[in-house]
Amino acid sequence: MKTRCSWCGDNPLYMEYHDLEWGVPVHDERKLFEFILLEGAQAGLSWLTILKRREGYRRAFADFDPEVVATYSEKKLEQLLEDPGIIRNRLKVASAVSNAKAFLKVQEDFGSFDKYIWSFVDGQAIQNAFRSMEELPAKTALSEAISKDLKRRGFRFVGPTIVYAHMQATGMVNDHLVDCFRHRQVQAL
Repeated sequence: MKTRCSWCGDNPLYMEYHDLEWGVPVHDERKLFEFILLEGAQAGLSWLTILKRREGYRRAFADFDPEVVATYSEKKLEQLLEDPGIIRNRLKVASAVSNAKAFLKVQEDFGSFDKYIWSFVDGQAIQNAFRSMEELPAKTALSEAISKDLKRRGFRFVGPTIVYAHMQATGMVNDHLVDCFRHRQVQAL
């Protein structure tokens, strides 16, 4: 049996996400936007809650196309607030639109969101070597700096804890525990 990070437990959806996605470096613009949107939606909730609704988010937010989401009208936002496939929180739904606009502005200013966000780690994933879940930080000085810069650029629901979760999800930081079978695999990517 494979040793995994204990946070995924034995839930098949969590295990699949852990085994295939979490910590893998992401450089695809749409995928980066997806994680910005999903991490913001997750604020105050469990990640499993969001994973269970991921397809609903994909449908509701144009397969995570920031150009489309940036054009959503107030009428569209009202429709989304009736959609049981997503978290129907007005501020979170509205932030998806404002974040899409901020995302597009970053692409314009830096050439890509990927260049912008990965510049905070000089294009290389931070390789941690934590031995227990208790060692994993909820936020770091770097996630605080990124959060501050994102907020300055108009992003919402991007506090330091959400940003650190985004860094973990998109492989900017490898936080697989050293005894997890994915630690070395992700480290080699």
